[in-house]
Amino acid sequence: MTVLDPVVQVRDLQKSYGSVEAVRGVSFSIAAGETFALLGPNGAGKSTTIEILEGYRDRTGGEVNVLGVDPHHGGLDWKARLGIVLQTSGESGNVTVTEQLRHFAGFYPNPRDVDEVIDAAGLREKATTRISKLSGGQRRRVDVALGIIGRPELLFLDEPTTGFDPEARHQFWDLIRGLKAEGTTILLTTHYLDEAAQLGDRAGIIAGGRLIDIGSIDEIGGADARVPLVRWRDSGGLLREKRTSQPARVVADLLARGDGGEPEDLEVIRPSLEDVYLSLVRGHEAEAAASGAGNTVRPSRRRHGDGGAPASPVGSDKDVRA
Repeated sequence: MTVLDPVVQVRDLQKSYGSVEAVRGVSFSIAAGETFALLGPNGAGKSTTIEILEGYRDRTGGEVNVLGVDPHHGGLDWKARLGIVLQTSGESGNVTVTEQLRHFAGFYPNPRDVDEVIDAAGLREKATTRISKLSGGQRRRVDVALGIIGRPELLFLDEPTTGFDPEARHQFWDLIRGLKAEGTTILLTTHYLDEAAQLGDRAGIIAGGRLIDIGSIDEIGGADARVPLVRWRDSGGLLREKRTSQPARVVADLLARGDGGEPEDLEVIRPSLEDVYLSLVRGHEAEAAASGAGNTVRPSRRRHGDGGAPASPVGSDKDVRA
């Protein structure tokens, strides 16, 4: 593998369990040093895809290359280059946090300093505490610490901040940004869309076992999905809204109509990644329902970098029930 090769390359990945197709033709790549968020509802195929990349599960079809190796044939040297944080982990209740980390550090040729990892994971006050005595969120921090102790080239994070309080999540984000700055490539799955927006360079959205969109965090969904919404209440008390790529122009028009006074409840809403994600998933579900069996998905305009048709500068007013 050269420095120009993707760290992860997936082509037409397929996984079936009998007649059930869990993953159906998924393709994507991840560049060195990139943080890639793989998003989708429960049962969409995210965890199956990641488990195949990690070498835990065999694929039914397609090609997969991770750090220059087919995961199906990955040996111990290859596994030592990975860091893995699973959704759940085994219990190690009879040892302390420090003992557990020192034990795992011995599995790797160039591990991080145990004390450094304890501090980075926010576990200093619990370093000598038995794992069985930790809270769920603290145990999750131990999982993350174990995932990075081996100084991985590629780090898999499967729902890493489940059970974290808001402050802990922000501390974790700082930790991940630090790893990224060091050149670590990261594949993240999360149900927290703000987390994906904070950490991800690009995102892929899986629904029904298919990749329905992929692109940079700021562009996924295409231009139409990013058009802002202007909402206000008119003089009769009716709530109105207009979707437009020129919200400042709409606001100026409204102010001019109102003799310089600001309309009641005026706001400009710019779609978040969560808004775009929900729109894409609901659109896929509607198409699947319309097709009956749900085995076909119309390719997204953004799938291969096409931005799609631009939205009209100013849309038409629409009444909304108050």
